[in-house]
Order: sequence, then C-alpha cells, then structure tokens
Amino acid sequence: MHDVVIRGGTIVDGTGKPAFTGDLAFDGGRIAAVGAVGRGRREIDAAGLLVTPGFVDLHTHYDAQATWDPMLSPSSWHGVTTAVMGNCGVGFAPAAPDRHPWLIGLMEGVEDIPGAAMTEGITWEWESFPEYLDALARRSFAIDLGTQVPHGALRAYVMGDRGAANQPATPDDIAQMAALVHEALDAGALGFSTSRTSLHRSIDGELVPGTFATRDELFGIGAALAAAGKGVYQLACEHGMVPSELPWMAELAAEIQRPVSFNLSQFDFAPDLWKRVLTLLQEVPAHVPLVAQVAGRPIGVLMNWRITAHPFARHPTFLAMKDQPWDEQLAALRRPDVRARLLTEKPGALTPFEQFVAQSFHKMYRLGAVPDYEPDPATSLAAEAKRTGQSALELAYDAMMADDGRGLLYFPLFNYSDGNLDLLEQLHQHPRTRMGLSDGGAHCGAICDGGMPSFMLQFWTRDRSRGGRLGIEHVIRRQTSETAALYGLGDRGVLAPGYLADVNLIDYDRLFCPTPQVVYDLPAGGRRLVQQAEGYVATFKSGVQTFDRGAPTGLLPGRVLRGARSVTG
Repeated sequence: MHDVVIRGGTIVDGTGKPAFTGDLAFDGGRIAAVGAVGRGRREIDAAGLLVTPGFVDLHTHYDAQATWDPMLSPSSWHGVTTAVMGNCGVGFAPAAPDRHPWLIGLMEGVEDIPGAAMTEGITWEWESFPEYLDALARRSFAIDLGTQVPHGALRAYVMGDRGAANQPATPDDIAQMAALVHEALDAGALGFSTSRTSLHRSIDGELVPGTFATRDELFGIGAALAAAGKGVYQLACEHGMVPSELPWMAELAAEIQRPVSFNLSQFDFAPDLWKRVLTLLQEVPAHVPLVAQVAGRPIGVLMNWRITAHPFARHPTFLAMKDQPWDEQLAALRRPDVRARLLTEKPGALTPFEQFVAQSFHKMYRLGAVPDYEPDPATSLAAEAKRTGQSALELAYDAMMADDGRGLLYFPLFNYSDGNLDLLEQLHQHPRTRMGLSDGGAHCGAICDGGMPSFMLQFWTRDRSRGGRLGIEHVIRRQTSETAALYGLGDRGVLAPGYLADVNLIDYDRLFCPTPQVVYDLPAGGRRLVQQAEGYVATFKSGVQTFDRGAPTGLLPGRVLRGARSVTG
C-alpha cells in the first residue's frame, strides 16, 4: 500500500523519453514505482493530465525574500519545486554587520528589489556564509532552495571599501576569498557567482564588485571549487564581450573541472553575436564543462505608470506627481491638460540605455489580456502610429491608461532583434545551453519572468504560431533533469524509483499565464510585478502536496539545500 498513487496520467518523466500513460506511486517523499503500480492510501485520478517532475529553476534572486516568504512566489506558483539563488554576484553573505545597508543597496540597484522591503524584511541572523545557510535551515518553504557565494558580498567582506570600489585584489585578498568559498562549499553552497556586466550597478550607480576582477582573482577563486570538488561557477558577462571572454572561461572550466555557466542573450547592438558564441562553444572540447544559460522568451521590460520604466518616466510633470497616492496620480493623468503637457514637454536627462528603452517605439507593444511574447513587429506602437497618424507617444499614453491605468506596454529588451523568437528555438536545441534566466524574485518593477517554466510549456510546445515548436519531452527535460544535473542535484528532476517525489499534475489544455499584475505585498508595502498560472491541478514537494488547483495547501516541506546529492543520498 503506497502513500500516494497517481493513476492514468500522461507521464513525461524528465529524461526526454517519449511520454506514456501510466501510474506513479510514492512513499516517504520518494518515488516508489512508475508504470503499473499497486494501491495507495490516497489515489488521484490523473486521466487527461500531464504528470511531470517538479521544475528546477537555476537562476533566481530570492536571497532576501527567503528570509520572510516561505512560499517563494512567484516560482512556487509555476510548478517550481527547487530554485537556485545567489546568482550574478549579488547576495547577503558573508556580511559584516556594518555592510548590511550597502548590501541592500547593491541588490536594489542590480535586481530592482525595493530597498525598503529588504530593510524591513530581512532579519540578519548571520555573518559568515555557513551561518547564512544555518539561518535558512531554520525555516521551511514550499520549495527547496539552494544558494551560491556572491562575489560582491565576498569582496566587500574580505577587502572592505577596496573591494566595494573594485580595486585590484592582492594575493592575500584572493587567498582569503578562496578560503571562504571553500568553507561555504563545505557547508553546502552550490557554487560561486560573479558579474562582469556594466548593466549591474548598485543603487548609487557603482559597478558590482568583481566587474573588473583580474585573471588571478577569477582563477584563484575557481581553484577553491576545484579543491572542494564541487560547485558551479556562474557568470553574468558583458553582452558584447562574451566572445572575447569565452576563451578564459573555457580554460577555467578545463582547469577546475567544475561547470562554468555564463548568461547568453541576443542584444540589438550586435544581433548576430550569439551565433559567434555558439560557434566558439562548438570548438570547446567535449570534456570541458562550459555551458551558456539562456532564457525561454525575450527578457522584456514591462511599462506602466506605477512601475519603473515607461516613456514618460523622466518628464517633469510625471516626476512631480510620481510619489503621490495612486488615486491622485490617476485622477491627474485623466485630465486633458496633464495629458497635453506630458505629450509636449521634453524629458529630463536620459542615459543612452534609458533613451533606448523609453523612445524605441518600434520595439514597444501593447500587452493585452492574453500576453503575446512573440508580437508581430507590424503591431508595434511605431507601426500603429504610421497607420493611424497618431504619434507613438500618444498611443503609449492611452495604452497605459487602459483598464483604469493598469494597461501594460511590453518592450522585449533582449532576444528580439529579429522580431521573432527563432533564435531561442535554436538555442534551446543546442547541447551547450541550459534553461535559465527567469530571475524569479528580482526586477520587481520592470521585468516579470518568474513564470518562465509555465511559459516554456504553454508557448513552445503548444501555442507558438509564428515558427517551429519544441517537443514536450524536450521542454520538460530542459527544466527538470538538465537543470538539476548542472548543480549536481541528482536526486530530482526525473520520475523514476528513488528520486524525490517532486511532481506536477498539469491540465495541459488549460495551461495559461495571464497578464502580469502590479501588487504591493512586499514588506513595507513594497511593489512588485507578478504573473499567475492557470492549469496546475496539483504540485507535490517531497511527496507533500503544496498546491491544490493553484491554491497553497499551507504545507511547507521545502528546505535549504546543502550541496550536491544523488538518488542514494
């Protein structure tokens, strides 16, 4: 008699093998049998439902949220049962007591998480990285959570102001950082992360510590992973520099024999560079564990009056009202004289990046009740303006005023230079890429991609109409066994005896991600964008049902992960 038996579902087991109809049983938090199984104390009729492993999201930023939110939403809403945080060189351990505000400012600037929410929400119970893991271990979650050692926090802890200011590390600094990374890996860290992109800056505009780290520093820290025999080395590179950085990354991966994972996206200023990167990756010897981490859709900026970016964000009239209560703002925005002023006045000083985002109307689209993440360029605001004779700025204003000022514009920042997603179709079939970059928990006022796992299944296997699709078995494998394996989490991501009973039951025909919403549910009333999911009938974490038809059950079986693991322990 099994604890739970799921009967007659369409099983997609996470290995890439063809789906089949069968039963699944689990006992004591692990899968006991697959195929034809005996009776269960609880039996669930899964006829007509997909049965998949829980999703493993390897690129999130719940480093602060994990200290106050046991649900780790929105990831847990989207079938994720394991998440990895501590990416891109930012996080909160190690942390000297006098560095707390600085670390919050670093995370706020890089990942657009409200500083006030983190200031109110984080209860600092640690200084060292092992103590951070201990603090997380005293909590329970809806999902399992692993983390990495962030270069920014590490540098500031070892080097103080010199590290924060990106000054060169001395041999002694490097030795101390390597020792702390080794200590963290032994305590259960899943890896080390760093950032080398100019897009990543603190709230004060300073580049993330480690942006200019020398070869000695990068390889010296990497040697700690080699000595420990565990961990992933994760990097956020400057987009245009990936081809020139790839040789040393490949050399590092070969030298330390640990996975090196770097972010890869298409960007408009060199739209074919990703092809060059794939060519270079094909030249890397097979035994070298170097992979590119890619997103499942455009990394898109959402625009609305109440969030970070929109075409009027730097206009004097808007700046004068943006801190007023929303009801007062909305009343003002409805006035013809305010509209006329906003449409005619010039914005304040814009950085080149801000100008690109705020004024590139050929890449700006309405995001309706059924979000289209592969919009036809003929529907852009620029194209609409040409057809109607209205200005694109007028169209943007009116689009954001829709639905009582809740209307959203969509600006596909990365992965949309060609006006379609054909490049992602290719990237997700390349053996040197891995699914990632959802940024769950981050970019609260601009980007809402934490629902990427649901989108992958809905869009790429079922709904895409402007190009080829991907097989359902492939897409499930991409975000279960493949992502789990990269971080050595060999006890999950597959529906087979001995593996964790991390399981999703999905009504595939009903699977849908509605339009993101702006909510104010963070500590201190902090704002964030969230996207729900429809079609999840049940989610189990380690055999415990955490969601029932999209609603949390209140049970929290998730724990902090400590290092790699296998089916046998």
